[in-house]
Amino acid sequence: MNEQPGIHHIHQRQKVANGEAAPVPPEVVCVLETVVAGLGDLLQGALDAVDDSLFELANNCRNNNEQNRYFEAMREIRIKRKGVERQFNETISSFFVLPPSQSGPDNGPQAIDPDSLALVSNDDLEEQVALNAMAAKAKAHFQGQLIQLDARFSHVYKAADGVTVNPLAPEHLGKAFIHAIQPMEIQIRERLILLKQFDRFVMSNLGMLLDEANRILVKAGVVPHFRHQVKDSSKNQDSGGKPTDSSDSMGTSQVDAASESAVFEQIRSMLSHQRSNADMPQRHSGSRPVHPLSAGELGELLNALPTQNAFDTASYTGFDEDLSQGEPLTIDLLNLMHQLLAQTKHKDGLKAAISEADEDLINLVSMLFDFILDDDNLSAPIQVLVSRLQIPILKVVMRDKTFFSHGGHPARRLLNNLARAGIGWSNSDEKSRDKLYNQIHAIVQRILEEFDGDVSLFVALNDEFDAFLERENKRSTLVEQRTRESERGRIKSQKAQQTVDAILKEKLARYKLPQTIHTIVVNGWSRVMFLTYLRDEMEHRWNESVKVLDDLIWCLHPHHEDAERDQWVRVVPGLLKTLRAGLEEVSFNSSKLDEMMAQLKHELADAFRTNAALETRTEPLVVAPDSEKADIGEELQDNAISEYMDQIDQIETGSWVEFSLVNGASFRCKLSAIIEEADCFVFVNRMGLKVIEKTRTELAQEMCRGRLTLLEQGALIDRALNAVVGSLRSKAG
Repeated sequence: MNEQPGIHHIHQRQKVANGEAAPVPPEVVCVLETVVAGLGDLLQGALDAVDDSLFELANNCRNNNEQNRYFEAMREIRIKRKGVERQFNETISSFFVLPPSQSGPDNGPQAIDPDSLALVSNDDLEEQVALNAMAAKAKAHFQGQLIQLDARFSHVYKAADGVTVNPLAPEHLGKAFIHAIQPMEIQIRERLILLKQFDRFVMSNLGMLLDEANRILVKAGVVPHFRHQVKDSSKNQDSGGKPTDSSDSMGTSQVDAASESAVFEQIRSMLSHQRSNADMPQRHSGSRPVHPLSAGELGELLNALPTQNAFDTASYTGFDEDLSQGEPLTIDLLNLMHQLLAQTKHKDGLKAAISEADEDLINLVSMLFDFILDDDNLSAPIQVLVSRLQIPILKVVMRDKTFFSHGGHPARRLLNNLARAGIGWSNSDEKSRDKLYNQIHAIVQRILEEFDGDVSLFVALNDEFDAFLERENKRSTLVEQRTRESERGRIKSQKAQQTVDAILKEKLARYKLPQTIHTIVVNGWSRVMFLTYLRDEMEHRWNESVKVLDDLIWCLHPHHEDAERDQWVRVVPGLLKTLRAGLEEVSFNSSKLDEMMAQLKHELADAFRTNAALETRTEPLVVAPDSEKADIGEELQDNAISEYMDQIDQIETGSWVEFSLVNGASFRCKLSAIIEEADCFVFVNRMGLKVIEKTRTELAQEMCRGRLTLLEQGALIDRALNAVVGSLRSKAG
């Protein structure tokens, strides 16, 4: 029986006696053999599913470029699949040789590199977010098995106190997969599909492998009687007041909190560095002692502040009216807090003060909202409404810093959803009759009136908003689908008519057909060609309809050679039959069709009998130049337009854009369909109704003139946080 990939690597390391690595215990080798085989099977299922997903996506594409992209990704993954499986197995094996926690970087919550947070690579950030999400989900789902494995592996590898060793930790498996797919030359969308299927087939099915690993270690006598009690028994007791076994209940809140606050701590470090570079004096350096208020005390101060007073501080008086009236609200949060402190005396007689950490927190919230107020991607009404939430969000982060690092935080989710839902609003929209606007307005109003620090309000509001959006999206999706189908039909009809007209213009420009034949061709057969173009999918019927016209003109030419005259005799009967059938199908002049067909037959026979030449037009065909097309042709020579063309090719259906008009007005719309055969981009509004259509070249020109802006649809708070970190990093550098 062949060894699994990576097992040989284990045996080789066992032979090393120079102190570089301790021998791997036999019971761990047994776990490795079982786990690598099981993971290999799960990985094969994931890669099979990726292939199926890409094929289905390619099959449903209406855009040839997008379809080719999926097929290329399929090809790339198929070619490198074996290498991915081999690399994944070898990396997992290496974790058993030298567990990650022993080599340093994976030991406990890690400090987050500011470079990874800056806006350097959005693709890497998306990939990291997906990896973190799947690892967190697996750790929560299999927490009992993982706690036991943590203890047993740490015992086997003789880990130091406070250090956890587990080669099968979900984050390690995720990193092994990320490392294995690095050589693949695919874009982020396909990489995320890979990660999604890895999560679905591998991460979500770890239970049996983890159980088997525990069983093998227990059989080998490694911590056979596992019982781990959580220190904080007040939070982990059963109904009888007894501590629970953490194989069922996991006390990880402290570790999670440390991990989740890592982002904020990194930002604090950059702020401190910035203060140091600016030679700012140390806070509270005077001789008079102060009492730094706790986060809870600051939260109580904010709760005691009536929302109306906060708005008055910002010169806003419309709390009971339309919250989106006027400009976005600007509040100096730090100054507001100092005003509150000036009215507060602590019971010990000391002057109340804000700690440096809380001051950094307040400044960070201000910086986030500075970005939000300058973000052109946000629609104006949403921008104004979100600006009203500065104080409630400050209340949130005072109690829970995971707002900055946890994408699923209720308040963060709600803000992201509000911004995403309102991306299609324009200043000209009739807000008073807009259900979506009224819903968002009501949500903001409720937060301002009801929020007292309990984030369950955000959870409830988000659930209500999701249910509302589901209902609204069903309606708009149906309207958009009908709009898209209608536009495809209209544009295809337009394209068919243009194609038929062009062919007739080209054919009839050369020869003067007899009047009867000219009438049949222009008024009758053109309709046959038009319908054939619309119905034809394989092109053979369309080509046949054009060939009928060519045959008719050929039969009207003089033919002197016997072979040509014999061919004429063979062609004409079928030609007349085909012409009559087509004209009858389109109901062309049914009352006089027999008479016209008789005249057509007479014209053909006369041309054959007299051998007279079909009269050729002496005047050249002059096509009036289309000045607009000429201008476009000239502009296409410009390299700048070519660059914009590349950007237009990157726009995908579902993307939101903003058009600016010459009069200064603007409107937002969504790309609903790209109709390749007509070079037509169809845009709809939030309700799914068509607002404009443009060609690829016209869009490039609009972009070149600064009248077309692609709207960024990423999560609002994520973009704001990355922008803030990027700004701090640049200043720190």
